[in-house]
Amino acid sequence: MSPTQPLSLVIATRESRLALWQAEHVQALLRARGHSVSLLGMTTQGDQILDRSLSKVGGKGLFVKELEVALEEGRAHIAVHSLKDVPMDLPAGFALACVMEREDPRDAFVSPRYASLDALPQGAVVGTSSLRRQVLLQALRPDLRIEPLRGNLDTRLRKLDEGNYDAIVLAAAGLKRLGLQDRIRTEFATSDMLPAAGQGALGIEIRSDRQDLMEALAPLAHQESWLTVTAERAVSRSMGGSCSMPLAAHGRLVQGTLHLEAAWGDPDGRTPLVRASASASAPVATLAAADALGVEIAARLRAGGARGVDPVAG
Repeated sequence: MSPTQPLSLVIATRESRLALWQAEHVQALLRARGHSVSLLGMTTQGDQILDRSLSKVGGKGLFVKELEVALEEGRAHIAVHSLKDVPMDLPAGFALACVMEREDPRDAFVSPRYASLDALPQGAVVGTSSLRRQVLLQALRPDLRIEPLRGNLDTRLRKLDEGNYDAIVLAAAGLKRLGLQDRIRTEFATSDMLPAAGQGALGIEIRSDRQDLMEALAPLAHQESWLTVTAERAVSRSMGGSCSMPLAAHGRLVQGTLHLEAAWGDPDGRTPLVRASASASAPVATLAAADALGVEIAARLRAGGARGVDPVAG
């Protein structure tokens, strides 16, 4: 294949410090390959609505809609997303062109006073607005008070430092990307806090008719990360998952075998966590097989009592 011709590109990005880091990271990689790249900073609805949980105002798609409009109108050519914020099904005319190498997918325990979740006193206040984290924390420590926490990464850390919480739970990837790894007191084992689908991975979205962009972005793709997040996102899609569903999914590729685990929890605490796991061996570790593995795991979750949403019925 002949080298991709240099392109003049605009990246649509949210304007939070972490989103800008992500966009600038992609910008640097593309510039190193000879492309001319600028950024178009945007504020999304998800960034503006901070007084209500995402599950009550439209879900994580609120973080990507304006960026997709910029792609549709030609004001930008690519959009860089934290993949866990991207809806499982993209609108018609859009495609996920690239999944980049994943950062640490785990959740991080952050606290100015306590070294770990186990060290928290009874009744301590832990901040998170993720239903997934809420149900997993409740399974580990049912005595804790889980309180809402919205805002970008810096806002969440500030609220912690102001004494509103004894601890908060954040994605380790964001802290590490911004050089804030010293704020991490401990990283949760995935056996205790299974990550969200796509957590720690960056996805690049384009208009589906831009084959030239598909080719230009191909060198940035990381196939192992793409396989694992494809399986994770298939679980969520098959369950009808969104930020209003307490669902976790995490894949690992080990010596050519794709291992996938998932968990569903009842936010009301009436039923215990439902867990499921399965593997696909090397000869079938393709994107299609990864997707099929995710569908299988979703079926096992439902069989175990997890309550999904019919993707057709909505």
